[in-house]
Amino acid sequence: MEHHFTLDYWIDDNWYVGKLKEIPGVFSQGETLNELEENIKDAYKLILEEESDIIISNEKKSKDLVIQI
Repeated sequence: MEHHFTLDYWIDDNWYVGKLKEIPGVFSQGETLNELEENIKDAYKLILEEESDIIISNEKKSKDLVIQI
């Protein structure tokens, strides 16, 4: 299954650093843009594996939450 995301990235001390805009917490880096892309894909896959383990071990629940600012 294909998922499409936005990779926000910048250069910091000669490293390409990036995050997936739509998935909070998925960050990575690489010496090149291609390496960053591969590393961010790996980071996303690790997040999916962790989430899958949590869902299997616990019944997933949800509720609406209102936050006033």
